[in-house]
Amino acid sequence: MRYVVGYTATERGRDALNLACAIARSQGASLDLVMVDPAESPYTAVYPPDRSYAGLLTEQMGTWLDEALALVPEDVEARGHIRPADSDARGLIDAAAEFGAELIVVGAGSNGIFKRFTIGSVANALLHAAHIPVALAPRGYSRVAPISRITCAVGERRGAEDVLEVASESAARRGLPLRLVSMLALDSQAGAAMDEARLHIADRVARAKVLTSGRCEVTGEAAQGRTIENAVDGMEFDDGEILVIGSSRLARQNQLFIGPTASKVLRSLPVPMVVVPRNYTGPAPLGPEFANPQPGEPQ
Repeated sequence: MRYVVGYTATERGRDALNLACAIARSQGASLDLVMVDPAESPYTAVYPPDRSYAGLLTEQMGTWLDEALALVPEDVEARGHIRPADSDARGLIDAAAEFGAELIVVGAGSNGIFKRFTIGSVANALLHAAHIPVALAPRGYSRVAPISRITCAVGERRGAEDVLEVASESAARRGLPLRLVSMLALDSQAGAAMDEARLHIADRVARAKVLTSGRCEVTGEAAQGRTIENAVDGMEFDDGEILVIGSSRLARQNQLFIGPTASKVLRSLPVPMVVVPRNYTGPAPLGPEFANPQPGEPQ
């Protein structure tokens, strides 16, 4: 099992590397650190032929990759690659296809004072074009210890079963606790809606227990707030947790698109998010032993 890491010699690149190490250590995966060499640069003509800008950039990228590889824990196999491409997103997608990777990991946070997630241009492009799950590391993510819990956002739309199955097998493979959550934007008077949400969560927990066959602990909760952001703010998250969520129903088949609900979750989420493509039928992004056989439309 291989994961592609979109690496840059920046804080965002370090966030992605840390998250990739944490997930790889919890799943026994290897890493392919990919730096994308732009196909064209406005600086190319400035340098003489014997000392071209392209040559200098490739040399510097090699140094950066060596420095990054030195940061990878000894128990994680990792390789470095420099890939020419018209864009970072295209270079990462092509590398993932070539390596047979099950996951692309990037740093999502590039700025923002109070929130840890902002979607940069590379992450945004991946979320509109990738055919495999994409993991987004929040700004300042420093954990390299193995992932300790998986939370799965569940809904009632057609396709939510797909994401539940991916999260269930990912958790069961390594015996990680699995928490199912339903996040609702409701005022304090919406008691009937909360009762319905709790019944739905109980049903999903029962289903996950069947899928995991007792290989991990499964719990569920309904989070309520005036907005989705408030609901997320009111939840407790472990330092080693990740959230798995499905891509929007507006996404093209087998592609990602982060919809309005996921975007709202992302604004307040303090832990990494893994977005699973619509109708994804490949291996569970956090474990190779599971393939989701049922097409559908993730939430």
